[in-house]
Amino acid sequence: MSYQLTIEPLGQTIDIEPGQTVLDACLRSGIWLPHACGHGLCGTCKVHVQEGEVDHGAASSFALMDFERDEGHCLACCAMPEADLMIEADIDEEPDAQYLPLEDYVGEVVALRDLTPTIKGVWLRTDRPVRFQAGQYANLAVPGVEGRRAFSLANAPGDNVVELHVRKVEGGAATGYIHEHLREGECLPLSAPFGRFYVRKSAQVPMIFLAGGSGLSSPKSMIAELLAEGCRQPITLVHGARHAGELYCSDWFQELAVRHPNFRYVPALSEAHDGEGRCETGFVHEVLARLYAGQDGRADFRGHKAYLCGPPPMIEACIATLMQGRLFERDIHVEKFLTAAQAQEGRRSPLFKAI
Repeated sequence: MSYQLTIEPLGQTIDIEPGQTVLDACLRSGIWLPHACGHGLCGTCKVHVQEGEVDHGAASSFALMDFERDEGHCLACCAMPEADLMIEADIDEEPDAQYLPLEDYVGEVVALRDLTPTIKGVWLRTDRPVRFQAGQYANLAVPGVEGRRAFSLANAPGDNVVELHVRKVEGGAATGYIHEHLREGECLPLSAPFGRFYVRKSAQVPMIFLAGGSGLSSPKSMIAELLAEGCRQPITLVHGARHAGELYCSDWFQELAVRHPNFRYVPALSEAHDGEGRCETGFVHEVLARLYAGQDGRADFRGHKAYLCGPPPMIEACIATLMQGRLFERDIHVEKFLTAAQAQEGRRSPLFKAI
């Protein structure tokens, strides 16, 4: 027997099974709720129960305090129904969001390639095409690892094979398995799509993509789709690495730049050496500031949309540079690449206004 779950302010009612979380039921019906850690630790998915009762599950007493429970709040990622429910959630309707339902797939590993000494490319042929919006990610089940791990989808939507870029994390069980033990022919379960990182195409303004390390995966998907669709807006990609050996997909992006005059590819090396003169020198935010500097030496990013994907230190430095150049939160879209431990924090940039 299933229960009925009504989500306000949408006014939409869906089925929810006993033992199924509110968040899972919503995502599988194509209804996006704000969330981050998925384990009841960060409080991002907090909603108000207007009617009905829930089992709070494993919600942390810090993320959901006793007085909040008494007031009818719950964490959607942990809360399970004990009756029909009506919840109120903080949902913003966005014209470019596709609201695709979360689905489960099985992917067969058809190719593995070392993209850099620390980043491995993984290609999975799934049992049916994966529906997602360029920039979103999948949760992958790895043998012997509790829970699933998030990896951005690097291929453009519509491709028959899913492409992942996996950076090896020191001490990471999932990335360690993928780098050291995963073999072609192996099958891995995955769920998709997740995330709210996607191109705001309706804005029709020049775009800046800033990526660090394996954070290139989402921009690769987004840029490939934009150019395939015939986008004419200027597109700039700055991809940061320490040295040339850590850059990857360079030839592919350079070929795109030759075929599409509106696309500019800028590799940036923070530890450049002799013989690497075709690359800009410096961190991503430093190169960004130079690329957009005016005659007075100051960068001006007004009239752009910026999409940032990479490790937290790079993200914070780039946000600061963009804001100094008069681009602010509504035009800056972020996907931080976090380890499983970091993801549990579920924090926004301190440079953005508090939730």
